[in-house]
Amino acid sequence: MPALVTLGRILFCVLFVWSGVMKLMNLSATAQITQKIVIPAIVAPYTAQLETLTGMPLANILAIAAGALEVVCGVMIALNFGARFFAVVLALFVAAATFYFHDFWNQTGAEAANNTIHALKNLSLIGALLMIAGTGRTAKAAEPAYDV
Repeated sequence: MPALVTLGRILFCVLFVWSGVMKLMNLSATAQITQKIVIPAIVAPYTAQLETLTGMPLANILAIAAGALEVVCGVMIALNFGARFFAVVLALFVAAATFYFHDFWNQTGAEAANNTIHALKNLSLIGALLMIAGTGRTAKAAEPAYDV
C-alpha cells in the first residue's frame, strides 16, 4: 500500500478513535444523547433483558457500544485489518447517527443550519468509508521468472 494511502487512512481514523474515546470517557453525557433513540416495540423485551443482565439503563449500554464501536473500527481500519468490513460497519453507524442526531429536516433556523452542516460532513465521511470498503487488495504485478 502506498505510503500516502496508509498515512491518509491513519489520519482519517483519528476522528473515529478520538470520538469513541471521548464517548467512553464521558459516559453520562453520551448516555443523555443516546436517550433520543427510539427503540422499536418488537425489540423492547430484549432491551429490558439486557438492562436486567447488565444492571445498566439502555442509554448507558448504547453509549458504551457506540464508543467501543468507533474505537475498534477506527483502529482496525487504520491498521488495515479487516478494513473493508469495518468501513462498512462504520458507514452504517454514521448513517444511523446522522438520522437520529442531525435531523435538520425537523428543525428551523440556526439549529437546522448547524445540523445540516453536520449531516453533510457525515455524508462525506460515509463516502470516504465507502471508498475504503470498495478498495480491495490489488494483485502484485507479474514479474518475469528470468530476464532475457
